[in-house]
Amino acid sequence: MNKSFYITTALPYVNASPHIGFGLEIVTADVLARYHRLLGESVVFNTGVDEHGQKILNQALKAGQSPQDYVDEYAQKYLKLKDLLDLSWTNFIRTTDPHHLKAATEFWRLSLKNGFIYKDQYATKYCVGCELEKTDSELVDDHCPLHPQQTIEQRDEENYFFRFSKFQSKLKELYLAHPNFILPAGKMKEMLAFVDQGLTDFSISRLKAKMPWGVAVPDDPDHVMYVWFDALINYISVLGWPQSSQKFDQFWPGVQIAGKDNLRQQSAMWQTMLMSAGLPCSKQILINGFISVEGQKMSKSLGNVISPQDMIDRYGLDATRWLLVNLGPLQTDMDVSWTKFDTIYTATLSRGLGNVCSRIAKLAEQTGATSSKPALSLAKVFQIALDGYQVSTAVDWINQQVSLIDEYLSQTKPWLMTGPEKTQVVSKAVDQILVLAHHLSVFLPGTSEVMTKHFSAHHIASIKPLFPGLTPSAAKSESKK
Repeated sequence: MNKSFYITTALPYVNASPHIGFGLEIVTADVLARYHRLLGESVVFNTGVDEHGQKILNQALKAGQSPQDYVDEYAQKYLKLKDLLDLSWTNFIRTTDPHHLKAATEFWRLSLKNGFIYKDQYATKYCVGCELEKTDSELVDDHCPLHPQQTIEQRDEENYFFRFSKFQSKLKELYLAHPNFILPAGKMKEMLAFVDQGLTDFSISRLKAKMPWGVAVPDDPDHVMYVWFDALINYISVLGWPQSSQKFDQFWPGVQIAGKDNLRQQSAMWQTMLMSAGLPCSKQILINGFISVEGQKMSKSLGNVISPQDMIDRYGLDATRWLLVNLGPLQTDMDVSWTKFDTIYTATLSRGLGNVCSRIAKLAEQTGATSSKPALSLAKVFQIALDGYQVSTAVDWINQQVSLIDEYLSQTKPWLMTGPEKTQVVSKAVDQILVLAHHLSVFLPGTSEVMTKHFSAHHIASIKPLFPGLTPSAAKSESKK
């Protein structure tokens, strides 16, 4: 049986259209999924949308829609990302899917049976934007720093609770036994410090009379599940758990990618939930930083939100994928601007990869040079990078190879040669392009296909520019966005 690889993004709330923060997350996941397929592995690549909770209900009511109609509309915006960004996901789960509701119900029953769910009075400060409880130390001027425009709610009601406090030692043991469980390393240190402070039980239900939009708590018609408790279970419900064990046993545990605002939920809350149900913990948690625009948080009120479609309109599909992964996923926070994007596009694609392909195609047309059909094995350094989820290192390797091919042409100067020697030099350059295209397939699948087809031909002709130069008029119009 082939090796198996399972990767999943976090599920974004369907209360807003996709922006480039999630675009970076899902393209990074796609790169890793394509890489593992290239290794011959069986891959499950999961994404989807989180459709329950207070803020979804609030947004639906504000829009004059039923919650189900509201989430149906917004789910389509995320489904369109598959074609928009040429994504290879195998599963798109919605937390309103019937099989997910059954899985959430069974998970609750297991955790309850094992003694990790109880009922008690609930009095806390709550941020609807985060759908999380907040302590005074987490607030700034009595507001959530991530959602400063929203009023913190005071809640006092009877809820079900999860015995988070029972898992302090087990969670720390998990982290210490697997030092790379959370990447980057700084986020692991953050979580170790969090666990050392002690864990506090948290509410996992809401009164249905106040907040009806959620998964029903089994055997208690007065409560619905807290949105995070329900949503996190998608990572295993998508594998057929609990109805079928075959896919679950083959692919779980999996790798999860999330933004840093999801750090505690993915690497602590979800792991202890799995422990409570007697299930294996995740394989690894990969954390992205935030993307700001010219030093400011993306915000509708500031008019600086950049969507994947905005980028595609300016740079094209594959170039957008490339620009996103060039930001440095799975590392630190990232700041972008249209000027920065333009610079990277011009340097690495238009004058880099695209220019090298054009030069070699023209030389091949002149000489009749063709490929010698090189072995298309992956470079060891490239594999080591992606095996360790170091996407930026793999991106750097690609850029280095483009430079090396360019240097080869500059050193050999085939345009000054004649006869068989010139053809031989150009043929070697063609082979180098084909090897590069093989590696590029995980980042730029469409471009890789074009390169492979063009440079594998019996008669190689000049090639249309893969990444045309940016026009001043386009740059001016985009700078206003």
